[in-house]
Amino acid sequence: MDVKNLETYAIIGFDGSAIRGLKIHPDGEHIVYPMGNKVCIQEWKTKKMYFLSGHTNSVSTVAVSPRGTFVGSGQINHIGFKASVKVWDFKNKTMAGSHELHKVRVEALAFSADERYLISLGGRDDGCVVLWDCFAGAATGTAAAAKLTTGDAMTLTTLNLRVNSFVTGGDCNLRVWNIRAESKNLDVVDVSLGKLRRSVRCISISKDDTFGYAGTTTGDMIKFSINYPSDPTASVADIKPTFLGCLARCGPWRKGKRPESMCYSQGIESILIMDDGCLIVGAGDGTVDILDEINWKGDFPKGKILSPNRPHFKALKSTKLDGSITSLELMESPSMRSEQRLLLVGTRTSEIYAINVATFSPILVVTCHRCAINDIAFPSGMSGVFATAGAGDVRVWSLDSCQELLRIVVPNFVCSAVLFSADGKSIVSAWNDGNIRAFTPLTGRLMYCIYSTHNKGTSALDMTHDGRTLISGGCEGQVRVWDIKPECQSLKKVLKEHKSPVSAIQVSPNDTEAVSAGTDGSCIIWDLLSLSRRQVMYANTLFMCVCFEPRGCQLLSGGTDRRVAYWEAGSGNLAREVEASKVGAINGLHISHNGELFVTGGNDQMVKLWRYQEGIYTHMGLGHAGAVTCCKFSPDARRVVSCCAAGTIIVWNVPEQYLQKEQPQSDRNGRPVTTKTLQEELRLPLEDKTTQKASGDRQHKLPAAPSKVEKIEAMDTSRSSVHSCCPCEASARSNRSGSDKSNKPSPKTSAGSKCCRSPDNLPTRTTSKEYVNSGGGYKK
Repeated sequence: MDVKNLETYAIIGFDGSAIRGLKIHPDGEHIVYPMGNKVCIQEWKTKKMYFLSGHTNSVSTVAVSPRGTFVGSGQINHIGFKASVKVWDFKNKTMAGSHELHKVRVEALAFSADERYLISLGGRDDGCVVLWDCFAGAATGTAAAAKLTTGDAMTLTTLNLRVNSFVTGGDCNLRVWNIRAESKNLDVVDVSLGKLRRSVRCISISKDDTFGYAGTTTGDMIKFSINYPSDPTASVADIKPTFLGCLARCGPWRKGKRPESMCYSQGIESILIMDDGCLIVGAGDGTVDILDEINWKGDFPKGKILSPNRPHFKALKSTKLDGSITSLELMESPSMRSEQRLLLVGTRTSEIYAINVATFSPILVVTCHRCAINDIAFPSGMSGVFATAGAGDVRVWSLDSCQELLRIVVPNFVCSAVLFSADGKSIVSAWNDGNIRAFTPLTGRLMYCIYSTHNKGTSALDMTHDGRTLISGGCEGQVRVWDIKPECQSLKKVLKEHKSPVSAIQVSPNDTEAVSAGTDGSCIIWDLLSLSRRQVMYANTLFMCVCFEPRGCQLLSGGTDRRVAYWEAGSGNLAREVEASKVGAINGLHISHNGELFVTGGNDQMVKLWRYQEGIYTHMGLGHAGAVTCCKFSPDARRVVSCCAAGTIIVWNVPEQYLQKEQPQSDRNGRPVTTKTLQEELRLPLEDKTTQKASGDRQHKLPAAPSKVEKIEAMDTSRSSVHSCCPCEASARSNRSGSDKSNKPSPKTSAGSKCCRSPDNLPTRTTSKEYVNSGGGYKK
């Protein structure tokens, strides 16, 4: 059977930890950024996404060539392994070249002005600069990025006019490089900083290549002159760059006194030089400023103590964002007016802000989890919103718009499980500090907290449909049952059977059982009435997920053996097994509400849609940049939401062939039944009264309920004996008048003719007045 691809409805993801990872394509219509082990190319207006797949680990840096022909990307790898650099053709979205000449990590990438060379900088375990010829598809040179007397190089940028020059910076080093075209060798000249000790985080070069700025971790900037001639072909063999000064932002102005230097907290992470000479600075504390140079008149006021930097800039516009600034990109296009220019800002908290340069007001464009997502939850019977649990927060999302509606932050802790209560009045979450916290779904206010539920952290959670019983699993292997009341939350019993962490818990549809899956190779079905073990199932695997079939007769489990197992809930026997993956464990599993489909996700980064009865998968979803950690059907079974270890959320459309067509409801007579909404059912039926009385005509006494005799007399007892099936009797009954309701069949028809069958004197099974009044016996 041909396996089709799942259609993507929306993707929520951005890796903000990559320094200068957010890039704007020169056409002004696309943005490029890393998303786990993939590079995402997104159309800015339509939000359509394309993915460049080929890396084996997380992408650490991204570069776009000056004319937009190529896209470069470098990755992180494990200690002792090579880190690859890949060159992509932007138009065809295909790989144009690749090399693995760096160790462990690629720190920075940059294309030369003529798009011929891709310069890559390795991390501290590598410390080399590699020159890659994009046209020839081969590496042409390599050299050590820094001297042995200085620290590591951390950033890289190329010049705008001279195609064979670039600048690197790092810990106590700032160097200007030149590529000799004939021999492909690298010449390097250091910028002499004197006694100044700074660690460079970012570099920006002016468009005419006359000077540059380097942002440092101390919050000030190094200004240096390159001194290269305007002619790109002129020789620069005897020219050395010079250090112009260490500059900072100017503090409050005081007449006749030297102004104070204001350094940015947590350093400067990104710098942009605008056409009018102003600087856009992004700091580690989330500050984004537009700086302009101060034209001092007269002698500069001298201070008593020599300062390592001097105030030189004043802030024209400023804003403060959440998280450290890692990327600054100015979006400009020929059709865009100056007041419509946008500044895209990427933060370490995996958020993208769009700032209008004219008004400098930020708008949140993209937000997502910055770490792995551990769980997904939908409210009971509501498909409009869903919640995700990750490191440090629980977020509530809109399914239609995929916008964040609520963020509940608990700093420094990881949320391992989340669920909505059946009445929808609380969001219950489990945390690695061993506490269970419940929040209001609209405001995120803490409702109650159960302290020290598990001494090694709470790993799994589920609740009965009445909201009175909560079952939690811990990393020490215990399953605990809690009695939940508004005024108190008390422990009912501790169930000690598992020997390893409990990975998943689910309550059966009838609320009488609960199943827990452990990494010790056992799944245990618990009786919630007697609070004891009912069944146990063993397998040679580490169970990662378990799910009841909607009727509660069977359950599915998945684990590290890459198989999905069908189990009988009553006997605990294994019914069947299907191979769900070929390369990794199954981490997520969920069954649709009608039991026809189930979805799986695992370490192979694929989401698969299966038929429950046949045990075959018909559709497959590709797009995750990490191991799929969880996946869920929406209550209406029209969407599938899956999350991965890279923090990405993907919403998939369920194929049309599986969507149930809603048939209009009708009664047994074929008449259509009009369904009322919840508001109509709860509305008081005051307007349905046929007669309206004045306010003073209110009844003081309610009418009495009908007595037992009145109920019996009102009954319709005209049914005949179950033994009578004569056609003559049926035609006679149709000719009777409405007043004749005798229960016994007449042996003669209304026309006086004799019936075709003998009379039947057996008692009928209908409820007659004589039968009821006689106390159960039949009166003759």
